[in-house]
Amino acid sequence: MVATPTAREASAQAAATSASSADLRDVAPAPVRTTITVPDSVSMVALLGSGDELLRLVENEVDTDVHVRGNEIAVTGQPADNAFAVAVFDELIALLGTGQALRPDSVRRVIGMLRAGGAERPADVLSLDILSRRGRTIRPKTLNQKRYVDAIDAHTIVFGIGPAGTGKTYLAMAKAVQALQTKQVNRIILTRPAVEAGERLGFLPGTLSEKIDPYLRPLYDALHDMVDPESIPRLMAAGTIEVAPLAYMRGRTLNDAFVILDEAQNTTAEQMKMFLTRLGFGSKIVVTGDVTQVDLPGGAQSGLRIVRDILDGIDDVHFSNLTSADVVRHRLVGDIVDAYERWDASRAKAGPASAAQAPVRGSRPRRQGS
Repeated sequence: MVATPTAREASAQAAATSASSADLRDVAPAPVRTTITVPDSVSMVALLGSGDELLRLVENEVDTDVHVRGNEIAVTGQPADNAFAVAVFDELIALLGTGQALRPDSVRRVIGMLRAGGAERPADVLSLDILSRRGRTIRPKTLNQKRYVDAIDAHTIVFGIGPAGTGKTYLAMAKAVQALQTKQVNRIILTRPAVEAGERLGFLPGTLSEKIDPYLRPLYDALHDMVDPESIPRLMAAGTIEVAPLAYMRGRTLNDAFVILDEAQNTTAEQMKMFLTRLGFGSKIVVTGDVTQVDLPGGAQSGLRIVRDILDGIDDVHFSNLTSADVVRHRLVGDIVDAYERWDASRAKAGPASAAQAPVRGSRPRRQGS
């Protein structure tokens, strides 16, 4: 005869079984090993970096043990972590296959894009060539930058909005030069507001041209990176390339042109309307700016801040947003942008009293490009 356990014994047995199951759940699966065979056509030094610099970077970013022997890379860890490490090396090998040299920056960007997810392959994003000149190629360096460039191809009017250093103006300039070279347009027109906080052209020394030139210098600098400097005066004399302050756009119709409005956060709503309505047949407009860097005097409202609400729902108008993650200058620039955003957010939460105690921003030196 089998003894029936008492209620207390049954409860104890159930608790023991439950604890045993919990212990089994807490035990991580045993690590597995996955091997990647690098094609013979790929140099291991190019893939892993001089002195294994790039290999160490990958090791610090993935949750697996990485061992290299010959042309085989073995990763050991949990299946999901192994899959991520394999994806990183696959993308790096694909990038090398496009003829690009790997650098720490490109490795970090590959890893960042894979972590963010998305349908686009990092190798496809980082190998999209826009312009090549004297051995230097201009291409997107982040996923948002590629989407911005794709939007310029697909739409007539594109707004590139984001902080300094995200390449919004530089990439637009590259697309403009590409459009001119491939005869999609007959001319390039580059413009930006010429009057900023606390400064009036009449009080600056020199002729009108000498007064305006410092405001337009970043556009000239970008042009020199993309077009043979000796040909620029000839192209400007012929009207093929025009660099002018925004006020010079009034009353014109711009046909067969690639037009870029830079520093658009310093336009008023009226100026923005004036500029956008210059659009003619066969033309494309790209507007770039940073809504956190408004220099308009007297608290005037920025045309860039309100244009999205005004143009919402209009076909063939696209807004591309770039963030601190898209900064392609020194790594600290992205950190600085994030720090200011946190500071602005904390002030907004603190309310009007905090804003009233904040120091008054006067005129500041011009930032050279964005």
